[in-house]
Amino acid sequence: MIRPVSEQLTHRIRPAQGDPAGALVLLHGRGADEHDLATLADALDPHRRLLALLPRAPLSLPPGGAHWYRVMQIGYPDPVTFWPSFELAAGWLDAVLAANGIDHEHTVLGGFSQGAVMSWALGLARGRPAPAAIIGLSGFVPTVDGLAYDLDRRQTRVAIGHGSLDGVIGVEFGRAARDQLTAAGLDVTYRESPMPHSIDPAFVEELRPWIAESLEAAATPRDTAR
Repeated sequence: MIRPVSEQLTHRIRPAQGDPAGALVLLHGRGADEHDLATLADALDPHRRLLALLPRAPLSLPPGGAHWYRVMQIGYPDPVTFWPSFELAAGWLDAVLAANGIDHEHTVLGGFSQGAVMSWALGLARGRPAPAAIIGLSGFVPTVDGLAYDLDRRQTRVAIGHGSLDGVIGVEFGRAARDQLTAAGLDVTYRESPMPHSIDPAFVEELRPWIAESLEAAATPRDTAR
């Protein structure tokens, strides 16, 4: 039986040192919680320039932990469970950014596995604000009834990491995301690692300056960047 963990998203906030230069939002994978990617936040932003936001998925499903949607078929989240989570996450994200005086243009969305799926949806869905960057680790760009994308987001940089030995979400999904977003004209960084369904520490090291560059690009006025 599906039951909400809470009416609003439980979340963890790691404050920035001083005034934040932006926000880093990290969404966990299936069966984890808001603490799961806390060490990743520190690894990506060791100097704490950013406000780190780590939400817990709103669904409790077997075999335990928090889930963003029910898994029916890889690549195709169950729409009955996906849409309530998407709407809740979108409303929560908009509210917490506004409360902290940070706009979406200075926000990096990222996630692992199911969290990567939700990051793609939140960052690319038609009608949603464009973030500075999206990090998709071992996930896929979801196909869901009613979900349409706006891929004309040249200001949004994209980083994709996937294990070539991933037996949970095959590497073909990472490659498909790379090809789809590159064809749309987005700035895509793609890395494959010879590992299973997990996060490559070497790619995390690469992402640290990439995040800083993405936020610096977002801070550059459009008319002077031509």
